[in-house]
Amino acid sequence: MPTITTKDGTQIYYKDWGKGQPIVFSHGWPLSGDDWDGQMLYFGLAGLSQSSRHDRRGHGRSDQTWDGNDMDTYADDLAQLFEKLDLKDAIMVGHSTGGR
Repeated sequence: MPTITTKDGTQIYYKDWGKGQPIVFSHGWPLSGDDWDGQMLYFGLAGLSQSSRHDRRGHGRSDQTWDGNDMDTYADDLAQLFEKLDLKDAIMVGHSTGGR
């Protein structure tokens, strides 16, 4: 199961499929990144892009935490995913909380 470990030790689960310009999908509350699988599959099969998504802390297969469930920490977690996957010139797609 692919994960990153954030600076505070939280395990964040992610999927990363395909090659090309990255498209990063960010889910809303109370969903998980699985809700983007249809879009990721489309772009991957078409060979158009690298598609990535994660389960925010407290959601899906990521650690359930008492702390850090705020927009600043969500953004920090996503920045660490960008660093881990070396995502450059990414297109961001978000829904609800994931769009903030």
